[in-house]
Amino acid sequence: MKSVRVIARLDIKNEYVVKGIQLEGLRKIGNPNEMAKRYYEGGIDEIILMDVVASYYDRNSMKQILTQACKDVFVPIAVGGGVRSIEGVQEILDCGADKVAINTQAVKTPELIRQASAIFGSQCIIASIDAKKMGENNWVVYTDNGREQTNMCAIEWAKTVEGLGAGEILLTSIDSDGTKKGFDCKLVEQIVQAVNIPVIASGGAGTLEHIASVLQIQELDAISLGSALHYGAMDIATIKQHIQRCGMSTRL
Repeated sequence: MKSVRVIARLDIKNEYVVKGIQLEGLRKIGNPNEMAKRYYEGGIDEIILMDVVASYYDRNSMKQILTQACKDVFVPIAVGGGVRSIEGVQEILDCGADKVAINTQAVKTPELIRQASAIFGSQCIIASIDAKKMGENNWVVYTDNGREQTNMCAIEWAKTVEGLGAGEILLTSIDSDGTKKGFDCKLVEQIVQAVNIPVIASGGAGTLEHIASVLQIQELDAISLGSALHYGAMDIATIKQHIQRCGMSTRL
């Protein structure tokens, strides 16, 4: 039976969880540590803490938030945003994170994925891919939290990061992010079919039907939820019960 992880994604700007639509118009939602603890107590499988302005401002300010989260949360925590070096990966892991997500710097310096995977193990390294549709069956990679367009095909880039040693892909559809209109299932399916490492689908969940639709994609390993949880459209227990009703397993 297919097993699915349910992951809460907390996008963080300065000291607050924020959320926008298509990675723009960020609004303050709440305290990241309080929200992480609430989702953990609600039965979430993993948590992603993403500093959405770290690359833009050339900094990473997650240390204090992460340290506190690790005192209250006892499921795997991944951290992304502003990771530029092996030393940056080491610092995040030393603060208690289980995984590190790398996006912008991976595009600038792909060798960072290879080095980090070799040193810390591929299970610790997530390649974060933000993709925007640019035509039929064509998605382009963006960096700096959706601010900078590259000329890279998202599908080919997914294959590349797998080859470099990434253990997992966090795939965010910029078009779907925050819309609560459903995942970009075509994008997710293309990436899942292109690689042999776990893929986390992120961006667009608004209803239980959206979740059921994306989980029809064979070999999809996990879903990441932001707005749907933050605004109370769904709760974790209901989501997991629905997954089981759809014939898949998940940790209750």
